[in-house]
Amino acid sequence: MESQFRTDLITWLSDDPGLDALINRIEEESPLEGQPPTLSIASSASADWSSKSGMGREVRVALELVDRGDQAATITRAIELIELRIAALSPDQNGYRIVVTQFIRSRAERRPRSLRAVLLEYRFRLLKNTTE
Repeated sequence: MESQFRTDLITWLSDDPGLDALINRIEEESPLEGQPPTLSIASSASADWSSKSGMGREVRVALELVDRGDQAATITRAIELIELRIAALSPDQNGYRIVVTQFIRSRAERRPRSLRAVLLEYRFRLLKNTTE
């Protein structure tokens, strides 16, 4: 379920016109090429969240937004759009249902060569559809 969820999440974020206008690349793994700003999954982990009635996973995802420059306006607007887009993610997905979407924390840092990065961590609880 985790792999499918990661793919679905990146597809959902990529389909947002506002994010598409602000971010050069949105990929599941850190882009090897491409100019910032970029958005990718920096890490993810899952744990069992099953119940008597079905299989489930708790998936934690850390999204990394990287931008270049001293102006924080673009990265701030991108973070707002990412948070809104994740909040609008439909619970009903192909093969599973998202039961919980929870923001955990964020962290920002400056990097060499005028890079600025923000890590957004979320927890999602998923239940496999029982009709499959």
